[in-house]
Amino acid sequence: MRLLAQERTALFIDGANLYAATRSLGFDIDYRKLLDFFGAKTNLLRAYYYSALLETEEYSPLKPLTDWLAYNGYSLVTKPAKEFVDTLGRRRIKGNMDIELAIDMLELAPSLNHAILFSGDSDFRRLVEAVQRKGVRVTVVSSIRTNPPMIADELRRQADQFIELSDIAKEFSRRPQEGRGRGEPEDEA
Repeated sequence: MRLLAQERTALFIDGANLYAATRSLGFDIDYRKLLDFFGAKTNLLRAYYYSALLETEEYSPLKPLTDWLAYNGYSLVTKPAKEFVDTLGRRRIKGNMDIELAIDMLELAPSLNHAILFSGDSDFRRLVEAVQRKGVRVTVVSSIRTNPPMIADELRRQADQFIELSDIAKEFSRRPQEGRGRGEPEDEA
């Protein structure tokens, strides 16, 4: 892993994608440790966390997390999730934050040397390419050790550096996955 202390860096965390990867790998993230880990290794300018929130419920299991993130050094970017019933009659939640993440990364690119994207979504391949053309190095953090792999091959190939999430999990994991109380909306287009 190549992180340089002098590089102006920002984290872009696709909440739903990271949640799915950590759940599949069997650990929880301690977001304070995550911020401290990257803050100690780079000149961390900003850490964005993206999540769609279901507003129809009185209490969302994401609310404690998003409140904590907003008060503890993260720039929280949210929008209402949409609830629907699929063709099999199952309740589904749709919340795609791709465009918000893409706009923020492109807008911040002139102030960055390094963007670290926590997602494996293939939709971000063109974003990574566009940011690289602006002279920004892009690292993608996801996993190939999940079944199926959480990282799209085309995104992994486009990135300047790929970091396997399970290789660095010990730096910011909280505890094994047991009795999780929160969930992220599905990330659907």
